Amino acid sequence: MTSDHAALYNALASRDPRFDGVFFVGVTSTGIYCRPVCTARTPRASNCRFFASAAAAEKASFRPCLRCRPELAPGSAPVDDAQRIAALVVDRIEAGLLDDGSSLEKIALHFGWSSRQIRRILRRELGVSPMELVLTRRLLLAKQLLTETELSVGEIAFASGFSSVRRFNDAFVSRYTMPPTRLRGAAGRSANGSGESRAHGHDPAARDTVTLQLGYRAPFDWRGVLGFIGARAMLGVEAVEDDTYLRTVRLGELTGWVRVRNEPARRTLLVEFPRTLTAVLPALLARLRHLFDLGARPDVINDRLAQDALLAPAVERNPGLRVPGAFDGFELAVRAILGQQITVKGATTLAGRFAAMFGEATDTPYAVLTHLTPRAERVANADANAIAALGMPGSRARCIVELARAVVAGKLRLEAGDDAAATMEQLVAIHGIGRWTANYVAMRALRWPDAFPKEDAIVRKRLGGMSPALAEERSQPWRPWRSYATLHLWQQGASAQG
Repeated sequence: MTSDHAALYNALASRDPRFDGVFFVGVTSTGIYCRPVCTARTPRASNCRFFASAAAAEKASFRPCLRCRPELAPGSAPVDDAQRIAALVVDRIEAGLLDDGSSLEKIALHFGWSSRQIRRILRRELGVSPMELVLTRRLLLAKQLLTETELSVGEIAFASGFSSVRRFNDAFVSRYTMPPTRLRGAAGRSANGSGESRAHGHDPAARDTVTLQLGYRAPFDWRGVLGFIGARAMLGVEAVEDDTYLRTVRLGELTGWVRVRNEPARRTLLVEFPRTLTAVLPALLARLRHLFDLGARPDVINDRLAQDALLAPAVERNPGLRVPGAFDGFELAVRAILGQQITVKGATTLAGRFAAMFGEATDTPYAVLTHLTPRAERVANADANAIAALGMPGSRARCIVELARAVVAGKLRLEAGDDAAATMEQLVAIHGIGRWTANYVAMRALRWPDAFPKEDAIVRKRLGGMSPALAEERSQPWRPWRSYATLHLWQQGASAQG
């Protein structure tokens, strides 16, 4: 047994949830692969093969465990450049943006790489090709839908990215040596794998809905995330009620809503949405993973930040801290501009007026959800004076219009994984957007873990009144997790801006 094999086997035997999603184990005596938290009896070390990803295990002909369900394992947060690139490509795949070779070329072009580089990185980091990874992701999503929902096999085939039911059936049988219908028994008993009824009592949102699980790596400060998002919500578009997150959804031409609540005992979020959104399911789930920072590695992040005497007490108090992301990058950027130089509460009120003026009215089962998020196209054609009449300076209104026009023209992208440095320079080139706002957008919309708004008053106060230049120097030991350090400092101080 090699030292690496021994270390992984010890981690497997410990069933420590911090290793969930870090590696997978294939058991040669059964042909099945599991998460390291699986409750099945620990296999002999000689029967174990370890893999960095579910795709690599499936390529080696192992089938996913029906007990621990590898599709629920949280994803790995990027630690170095190669892992970051691999994670970005996986993110695009999860969002349904990689369907063929030409799509891979578009992704490569967008990030400034060649498709050959991407293939080489994925092969080195995950042990598979891009299309092998696509197939694994599709099959694991299909397996989850088969297990947790009552969607028809045809609906599941298309929702998980297959172009036909026949291709789905062939791929499922080829990979898992069983027909998809073998998994329908569990779905008939439970919508989420735990025996919870689909009826939801008298819940008004229970009409023709689907509920799925999204796994995360504990600890997870759910209430902290909800508190942060709820205080900065765009009223009418999103809301926090009864420990639950609600929002309207527009993906492409499809619209609907989503309801998210926490199940800490199972380390999962339960995501409920109308059946009509299954056509854009990969994109919906990818955006929610970003919004709730589900791919974070608190063990890695905390180990780094706890080495600093200033941050150590905060890390100890809240080891499950997450950096909330954005469901829609343009929405987040507008909300950040609206929050400049006013209180969080005042900005939330202003954002609600903005949504009512520029967002389309929509019907949902929830009284607090009344509008879809404003489209950049509509704002780009708006009169800045009309925006200013909502209660802001004319310069700020013109800034929002300029931002919208840059997005519509394709000059500015505000999506997770985009080049943070380049995007921040584009943002500050827009009159009215400063470094603080650019860092805030990078932190949340771009999901950049190393954003650091050194100009922030609370950050500087916590650092003893340092100048921005000295604050930048002081933050270097926190890299690459300065976004998380910033959230800790904000929590230690008063409510942050924006």
